[in-house]
Formats: sequence, structure tokens, C-alpha cells
Amino acid sequence: MNIGQAAKASGITAKMLRHYESIGLIRESRRSEAGYRLYTQTDLHTLRFVKHARSMGFALDDIRQLLSLWQDGERASADVKALAMSHMADLDEKIRVLTEMRAEIEALAERCHGDDRPDCPIISGLAAEDDN
Repeated sequence: MNIGQAAKASGITAKMLRHYESIGLIRESRRSEAGYRLYTQTDLHTLRFVKHARSMGFALDDIRQLLSLWQDGERASADVKALAMSHMADLDEKIRVLTEMRAEIEALAERCHGDDRPDCPIISGLAAEDDN
């Protein structure tokens, strides 16, 4: 199938397909005599793997490692688990930071009257010097 068909079938845009090829995340596609990219069912399976990993927040370097492990029949599942656990730790940290940000915004919003007055604790809080 051509790049448009592969993009539609995998859920990844043609632009991202070309990008993934250019950075070596996926192997370069075969080319037709006219120079068009051609993709196989195996390529689609790989693209879907990449899309799913991206949707779970894995970074491209992690996906590169996951692809390598996925394609290695001799891999140790401990290696895969270590990568997943590291990613979970990163997600936990992001959740912690987002939770703190949300709490701060909530506290500022609760102090704001939300009326026609110009004074606003949200603006004042954002403009305040950082104590850290």
C-alpha cells in the first residue's frame, strides 16, 4: 500500500510516517519504480505499535528501545518491564507536578470574586515573585 493508505490504516499521518523514517524509528519503506513509498502488513503492525506506544506517552527513544525489544525473540521480559517501570515513574512525577499546579490555580480561583472589579487574586498570584 502507498503512504496515504498506510497512514489511514495505521492512524498515523503521512507526515509522521515520513518523520519516523527520517529519524530511523521505523525502517525505510520500499519504493515503487515511480519512487512512491510502499508499505506491507508488517510495516502497518509496526506503525500501530508506535502509535499505541506514543498514545501511552512513551518518548521516541523509549519507543525505539521497545521496538528493538519487540523484534528480539531472545529479549528478557525484565528489560521490557524496566522500561515500562521507568516510564511509570516519569508519569507519576508529571502527575505530581500537574496536581500541584491545579491546586495552586484552584486556590487562586477560589479567592477571586469573578466580578467587575479590576483586582484579581489570580493575576496577583501569577505576578508575585517566586519565593524559591
